[in-house]
Amino acid sequence: MSPAQAGSLSIIMTDYLYLHGFNSSPQSLKARETADWLRQHAPDSRFHCPALSVHPALALQQAHDLIAGLPADTLLIGSSLGGFYAAWLAQQMDRRAVLINPAIEPHLDLARLPREQTNPYSGEHYRLDDADMAALLAHRLQRPDPERFWVVLGSADEVLDWRSAARHFPGSRLTVYNGDDHRLQRWPECLPHLPAFAVPTRSSQ
Repeated sequence: MSPAQAGSLSIIMTDYLYLHGFNSSPQSLKARETADWLRQHAPDSRFHCPALSVHPALALQQAHDLIAGLPADTLLIGSSLGGFYAAWLAQQMDRRAVLINPAIEPHLDLARLPREQTNPYSGEHYRLDDADMAALLAHRLQRPDPERFWVVLGSADEVLDWRSAARHFPGSRLTVYNGDDHRLQRWPECLPHLPAFAVPTRSSQ
């Protein structure tokens, strides 16, 4: 993408909702990279990044309520557990979503961790319980709509198996960065393409 093309994206006004991952926050590096890029290249757009509850049912309700008040072309962006949330919400609420190293079976992933947890950003101490695992299992997306998702993965993800996500979203747009990790160092390379994915018809005019 040329500088002129990137600059032209600033005329497209879109809302972006970023859902952070497990034990993360709106201060995560990918969230800040996204906000900074939009501020520079798409200043008419609005960026939302709520501090999600540590409990899945509450986090999903929180995100649902926020999406319900945003325009229909709002693009969801979710990282890791936030990607799991974004996938469910996008399909239920007729939105498009970019999923960054998304969790596919977090009810199994989190069950392997100690129940007592501390969020390193907020310092909040909390306990994962059976109700949290049940909420995750109940919101696992069974048949993803391939036109709705862009899945961005690192092949050296040390937390989640990228192949599980690739298999779970057959036919969706897929970007795999060879050797990249769960943090996804190359996420900034995706940012110039967000506006076109958010509203493909309008962005291509």
